[in-house]
Amino acid sequence: MTSVSNEPSAIIRTERGLTIAGTRITLYDVMDYVIAQYPAKFIRSLFDLTEEQINAALSYIDTHWAEVDAEYQVVLKETEELRQYYQEENRELFARIATLPPPPGLEAAWEKLQASKARHQIHS
Repeated sequence: MTSVSNEPSAIIRTERGLTIAGTRITLYDVMDYVIAQYPAKFIRSLFDLTEEQINAALSYIDTHWAEVDAEYQVVLKETEELRQYYQEENRELFARIATLPPPPGLEAAWEKLQASKARHQIHS
């Protein structure tokens, strides 16, 4: 692993990409919340980061915006491609599971779940 920031160990490049040192949290994870304009304090608590870690991540993102955003766009594209691939691969399995009867003893809960799903589909 090599350091890619002025702080020797704040942000490192791993096989997962730009990562906050000492964690498995990538800058791309943080970018979801930065782009959605969540406050730093929320992001920090969400990922259980120290003040130094979140400051280093946000500073790195701000200083290297073009580089981080370009990699983030690639991550988003690859994630969507994988989602579509697995959705297609499992289409028949999902259809078969949807036709299964409720587990014995859970019929009432199953009915409630199906009614809730139906309400959500109407509002979607």
